[in-house]
Amino acid sequence: MLKQNLQFKLSQKLSPQQIQLMKLIQLPTQAFEQRLKEEMNENPALEGGKEEDEYEDEYEKEEFDDYEEDEYDRIDAEDINIDEYLSDDETPEYKLQANNYSDDDEDRETPFAAPVTFHQDLINQLNTFILSEEDREIAEFLVGSIDDMGYIRRSVADIVDDLAFTQGIYTDEQAVERILHIVHELEPSGVGARDLQECLLLQLKHKTPTESVDLAIDIIENQFEQFTKKHYDKLLHKYGVSQDQLKKAIEEIEKLNPKPGGAFTGNNKMIEHVVPDFTIRIVEGELELLLNGRNAPELHVSKDYQDMLRTYKDSRDKSNAQKDAVQFIKQKLDSAKWFIDAIRQRQETLFVTMNAIMHYQQEFFLEGDETKLRPMILKDIADMIGLDISTVSRVANSKYVETPYGTKLIKEFFSESMKNDQGEDVSTLEIKKILQNVIEEEDKQKPLPDDQLAEILKEKGYPIARRTVAKYREQLDIPVARMRKKI
Repeated sequence: MLKQNLQFKLSQKLSPQQIQLMKLIQLPTQAFEQRLKEEMNENPALEGGKEEDEYEDEYEKEEFDDYEEDEYDRIDAEDINIDEYLSDDETPEYKLQANNYSDDDEDRETPFAAPVTFHQDLINQLNTFILSEEDREIAEFLVGSIDDMGYIRRSVADIVDDLAFTQGIYTDEQAVERILHIVHELEPSGVGARDLQECLLLQLKHKTPTESVDLAIDIIENQFEQFTKKHYDKLLHKYGVSQDQLKKAIEEIEKLNPKPGGAFTGNNKMIEHVVPDFTIRIVEGELELLLNGRNAPELHVSKDYQDMLRTYKDSRDKSNAQKDAVQFIKQKLDSAKWFIDAIRQRQETLFVTMNAIMHYQQEFFLEGDETKLRPMILKDIADMIGLDISTVSRVANSKYVETPYGTKLIKEFFSESMKNDQGEDVSTLEIKKILQNVIEEEDKQKPLPDDQLAEILKEKGYPIARRTVAKYREQLDIPVARMRKKI
């Protein structure tokens, strides 16, 4: 049986322009510059240079925020008010220049040397060994099996099979083990190891033999599990050495690199440079906020495109080709003017949001003491500036601010609140900082377990449960008490 009913529904639909604006707001400085280049390449009506002055009042009245999906549907060329797209500005160019670039905003090109990759460096070292053709092929295959951390994560039996199936080299495990010992002679020490134990042993055996090094080799070779679990009492009893002797042996082990491949300075990894989107300075005891000048490009609408419309307006005979050109020009001019307006909105949104955060966390920015960070959630800032929570989130998640105390990710200033013993709201960041300080000051021979840490925090006025201490400790990437123990 068919039924028919009438239902009223209220829904909100974002225009394509609003969606694009949100995407622009989310972009950090470097990504924004790339997006700007793409737009200028795609839209010839958008040009860099001086900033265009106010548009004609008649054009300004167009509602960019209410574009419908058919905004760029074909309009009769005769219905286009060409005067809206023409500007008779006589404002001197120097008045439109934005001199808001600091020395730090200058474009500096850093020359990069073509690096030698980690594996190529190992191959180059192999070339110094005298090997038969087959042994060299096996050695190069082993080097190719080494991961970026410097390990071979496969068994010798699997390598023998792969050599046969992929390289047509028929050998046995003894031959591969023999070549593997040659690979273990390469630098950095420990490269080609099959596990952490072998990696540490290879590095120790490359050291000049001393009493401490010999003891360290014996510990890693024969008592590796006791060492990793830090059962120092059992090691003292096993070897019959003094505590000082064991301490020196452990210090030798702690100097080793568990990831020898990661230490290779010539590896071909990308180096990421953080470009701060904001800068906060302290000027005569007051906070000053600056938006990175690279977020405020100078753009204007192409005069050539406006001249094309003027030519069309003045011409008496308007051909179909000219009318089609007007449609194209109108679309590009609309897009260019909207993009310029969107960038201005982006600048304003970024500045207003960061300014609110700066004043909310004023104590921290003036003193640099992380315990002075106030509890702050996205809604607090959204309510202050009258924007949506999602907009504040887009600004906070991907932007950096340069402060007198280092460059920080903005979202790090947000935290939940907890009550202290006085009933006051304190930031979880403050509690984590105090927890970190307590652990740093503990006796490393007798590190504090989580229940004792909870008691100490309670004495300091922060009554939190042991499981909460464990959660915060893990978030700070601090191991359990047993793993923090030192002899």
